[in-house]
Amino acid sequence: MSEQVTGAQSLVRALECAGAENVFGIPGGAILPAYDPLFDSVKLRHILVRHEQGAGHAAQGYAAATGKVGVCMATSGPGATNLVTPIADAYMDSVPLVAVTGQVSSNAIGTDAFQEADIRGITMPITKHNFLVTDPADIPRTIAEAFYIASTGRPGPVLVDVSKDALQAQTTFTWPTELNLPGYRPVTRPHAKQVREAAKLILEARRPVLYVGGGVIRAQASKELRVLAEMTGMPVVTTLMARGAFPDSHPQHLGMPGMHGTVAAVAGLQRSDLIISLGARFDDRVTGNLDSFAPNAKVIHADIDPAEIGKNRHTDVPIVGDAREVIADLVVALQAEADAGHQGDYEAWVEFLAGVKTKYPLGYDQPADGSLSPQYVIERLGKIAGPEAIYVSGVGQHQMWATHYVSYENPNTWINSGGLGTMGFSVPAAMGAKVGRPDATVWSIDGDGCFQMTNQELATCAIEGIPIKVAVINNESLGMVRQWQTLFYNERYSNTDLQRVEQRRIPDFVKLAEAYGCVGLACDSPEDVDATIHKAMEIDDVPVVVDFRVHRDAMVWPMVAAGTSNDDIKFARDMAPEFDEDDL
Repeated sequence: MSEQVTGAQSLVRALECAGAENVFGIPGGAILPAYDPLFDSVKLRHILVRHEQGAGHAAQGYAAATGKVGVCMATSGPGATNLVTPIADAYMDSVPLVAVTGQVSSNAIGTDAFQEADIRGITMPITKHNFLVTDPADIPRTIAEAFYIASTGRPGPVLVDVSKDALQAQTTFTWPTELNLPGYRPVTRPHAKQVREAAKLILEARRPVLYVGGGVIRAQASKELRVLAEMTGMPVVTTLMARGAFPDSHPQHLGMPGMHGTVAAVAGLQRSDLIISLGARFDDRVTGNLDSFAPNAKVIHADIDPAEIGKNRHTDVPIVGDAREVIADLVVALQAEADAGHQGDYEAWVEFLAGVKTKYPLGYDQPADGSLSPQYVIERLGKIAGPEAIYVSGVGQHQMWATHYVSYENPNTWINSGGLGTMGFSVPAAMGAKVGRPDATVWSIDGDGCFQMTNQELATCAIEGIPIKVAVINNESLGMVRQWQTLFYNERYSNTDLQRVEQRRIPDFVKLAEAYGCVGLACDSPEDVDATIHKAMEIDDVPVVVDFRVHRDAMVWPMVAAGTSNDDIKFARDMAPEFDEDDL
């Protein structure tokens, strides 16, 4: 059944039919026709952000916390180009996102009209697909296709650019009953022969490691992963994007691998004879120098995206499929082998890695002057807020400390910008996560550099009743860059100090929070950390910002310098009495 509507009404109704519940956006000229019927929608909540980048990151946070498609909306020209960063971020981290942008009228496209930008061309390399709609009759089908493409296969962002005249024109609304997308047929079921080959390699191996990536989170495969791990006894490493996919407290878990990974996780991969990669992509931050990465390991690489398999590392057994389906089939295959009396022998390997894990625990230096350690702040925050809370980090030192010193027991409780490494991600993404899961406690763990990029979304949170909590790890500098300058640039701190005036903080984050209608707290003493966090936890009706004024020279350890071998891992002096190269 169809009825006569405007293109704008058709767009709003299509979003409703696609299952959207929240839209983060800002109106403007070209998209303005859509905002009129949006005013009347009872199914869609529009959240007026303060910057389009905030809209995109909020949609990402919503998607990451719920598993649903996040939706953001912007006008043409600068509105659309302000979405480029979150779109690229979503593309790198496989986040299901639909970005709807207004475009100048179709007869003005290509004339350099006011607020015209070829956003379709601009975003072509950073979207799964994008559309330019100039015929209002195409709106329902395009929205249906956009949501389907964004959420199936390897999730990712899809852009729908709609010309203003298409929004204003009269049309009929008909929601499609089926989609015809020739060429787009994502494979979810793995090939049985490849699964059997993988099972054979697993049984033959003596030093296997389950290398778990963000694809396991996106596939909602955590339960299946635990069954596979416990059934085989194999050690597990979880990448930055996979934290929470396997419980940190589990004895088989070695932690995060890579540039700032644990010694045990790095050793596990380097010394393995078989890597079972599940939804991971052998990112440079994990492998270090590819030529020296896990030199004696065969590779089983399972991924929903065939383009990732063999891209960076030769694969012995490729498996294309959804992580949950792949793991479930592997469990069945290995169980059949076990019933026939065939099981792997990994006892010596597991014992060795348990020894490495015990010998090289995560640790950090306490500031000699008695000032506040950032790692201690994050450690206490994780303990007090607990494993049911959602933690959303910015990018930099605080991100690495947050991944190490909060204990993640559940999937979808750790949200961050992994592949693109976007400063400013945390506050708007935390806002989106809180909208998606309003009953959860949501902590934004941010640096003072990141926080100053997008903190205007605190106004959105205060006005819209989105009570996130923000822990600003304030070391008065761009901490990760400063760390590199300390280690590799002879302590020449070029343009990394965020403060220059003695005894005066610019801005004062407590006053800034209060100006935005939030509660502002400050803490600069280890003795006050617990009480300050408890106070923030007790406030549930408005956003809270805590300025943790920490020691500025704290370092992220362990560390593998960019472009070097994982064998060259460095760590804080007090993490172990003496490093034994045989452990790697």
